[in-house]
Amino acid sequence: MDQPQETNPSGNRWLIAAAVTIPTFMEVLDTSIANVALRHIAGGLSAAEDDSEWVITSYLAANAIVLPISGWLSNHFGRRNYFLASVALFTLSSGLCGMATGLFQLILFRVLQGLAGGGLQPSTQAVLLDTFPPERQGAAMTVFGMAALIAPILGPTLGGWITDNYEWRWIFYINIPVGLAALGACAAVIHDPPYLERQRAELRSKPIRFDYIGLGLIALGLACLEVVLSKGQEWDWLGDPFWRAQTLMAVMIVSLVAAVVWELRRRDPVVDLRPLGERNFTLSAITVFAAFGALYGALTSLPAMLEVLFGYDATHAGLVMSPAGVFSLLMMPIVGYLLGRQFDARWLVLAGALVMAGGFYWMSRLNLEVSPSQIVWPRVVQAVGTSILFAPLNVAAYMYLPRHLRAPAVGLYNLLRNEGGSVGTSVAKTLVERRQQLHLWRLDDELTPFNSNVREALIGIENFFLGQTGDPAGSEIRAWQVIDNLRQEQALSLSYFDCFWFFAVVSLVLVPLALAMRRSVAEKGAHLVAE
Repeated sequence: MDQPQETNPSGNRWLIAAAVTIPTFMEVLDTSIANVALRHIAGGLSAAEDDSEWVITSYLAANAIVLPISGWLSNHFGRRNYFLASVALFTLSSGLCGMATGLFQLILFRVLQGLAGGGLQPSTQAVLLDTFPPERQGAAMTVFGMAALIAPILGPTLGGWITDNYEWRWIFYINIPVGLAALGACAAVIHDPPYLERQRAELRSKPIRFDYIGLGLIALGLACLEVVLSKGQEWDWLGDPFWRAQTLMAVMIVSLVAAVVWELRRRDPVVDLRPLGERNFTLSAITVFAAFGALYGALTSLPAMLEVLFGYDATHAGLVMSPAGVFSLLMMPIVGYLLGRQFDARWLVLAGALVMAGGFYWMSRLNLEVSPSQIVWPRVVQAVGTSILFAPLNVAAYMYLPRHLRAPAVGLYNLLRNEGGSVGTSVAKTLVERRQQLHLWRLDDELTPFNSNVREALIGIENFFLGQTGDPAGSEIRAWQVIDNLRQEQALSLSYFDCFWFFAVVSLVLVPLALAMRRSVAEKGAHLVAE
């Protein structure tokens, strides 16, 4: 029998939404804010720059381990208790990260920060779904979308500004006052709804049978995945002569396959895979994985391109990317209004995918002569497309799920979203480096003394240096060096544009996934699927 939704009866709904979104915003922000500060962190802690990448990898790996088990933790300890504990630990570990005196200490505290932060995103979504009635959940998801979309866009800008003007430690210290304020606000307004209290009481009446084997397999597989994604290109993937990448990939595959088999056979799995049996949820999870792969791939590639090829510092690279965040903020309320007017979420997902593809394709048609404004607008189009599809995708994902499967569903959904970002970042890095080599080889075919254009340019540059130094031999060497620098620059720019073209194709692939979804309209007074 269908049952009406039990929404959170206490407090103003939008006050609750604001309170739970703030810590989630900070957690998502920390996935990208440290990227631009790695060189400063390595220098401040007297560590190698390559080793400083573990600051990012350790956080993502810990985050990935907690996300799929957040539903189990929430059910057994109470969602309110688990959420408040996560906010408190995230705030404490942020302060410890800022006080770290060595790289090992920082990595250890980042692991704690990732373990704490992993529970914030799924808990926030679950609170919003239980606080708002079905017809208002689209609007509620726009609030969550502001945290999930704006934070990674703002991260490089804020991180660059802090490291350029203050010290890298402040990228962690800023979490402390925000975290304390959020902890107080959430403690005042968040309460578990009656069905969760009944569910927890039922679980307390039974002995806890924790699935240690399932958790161990999942933790091992996801940790190996994050390390491979972070270090794969550096280690040459399957070509690694020391067999690090190959070994980790083998362990990852065996662990995750074994985890799936184990969890499907257990009566009380730590990760409930049953939500994947619902078509809308599975298609939405695949879509969010691909969309965030494209989003994070672009977020890491564009600042690097601006700094390396255009000579921007971290702050100015962030300023070029900032307008995209402004337009995303403007678009989200519009999307929320459409969802509130019973607009089918599938068509918004489809429209967002097409707009994303257009933005990425526009970015792929740039060149080295563009002005900052010519970079801003295609980036704005891409960000607007992501804003259009994000909230509707959340609505479609949970539309047909039974209420008792929400907790494991939000954990799985957010895991796939985060892993999509990690995969997208790794793919972008690999594409840029591999395509650069390809373009260098192609340019070599034309850069010979027998090419009249090359010969004419070489003579002009050589005459310039000859006039400056009076050294014929040295002038010729310098002229060829200038030609080679231009060759390297052009090959690198083409590799970045190829990366954007690839993400345009990925965005187009989302269109048939949206068309395959079931009708997703949150009608007023709608009932949930039976438990």
